[in-house]
Amino acid sequence: MARSIDYGNLMHKALRALIQEVLEDVAQNGLPGQHHFFITFDTSHEDAELADWLRDRYPDEMTVVMQHWFDNLAVDDAGFAVTLNFGDNPEPLYIPFDAIRTFVDPSVEFGLRFETQESDEDEDEDDDPPPAPKQDAEVVRLDTWRK
Repeated sequence: MARSIDYGNLMHKALRALIQEVLEDVAQNGLPGQHHFFITFDTSHEDAELADWLRDRYPDEMTVVMQHWFDNLAVDDAGFAVTLNFGDNPEPLYIPFDAIRTFVDPSVEFGLRFETQESDEDEDEDDDPPPAPKQDAEVVRLDTWRK
């Protein structure tokens, strides 16, 4: 079997590690200056944890904002837990890094968008080379979300 470098998955993994490092710093030190995050994630991801009423309201994806009030931010290698306020109702969430579709910090015009990708653990057991990854991460301009 021919071996090849899977740049798509390597980039994906590196950019998820960047998000993890940023969130770990925020968990320890809080948000610096005007930084804040818009995080869109796949609510149907098997490891995503959110209240049933949120999952019912957002069955495919949801965008959360970490800015003025958030609590209990805890980061591990697979994702992060945070409590956010939804209409004066604090709700705990667990968002796996693999469920994140976009991560944006508008204060510095930084954004990442992740497309659907096959799992790194899904190996093709045939002698055929595995298909090219279906997801790449890319840096996106904030203008995408501006009206």
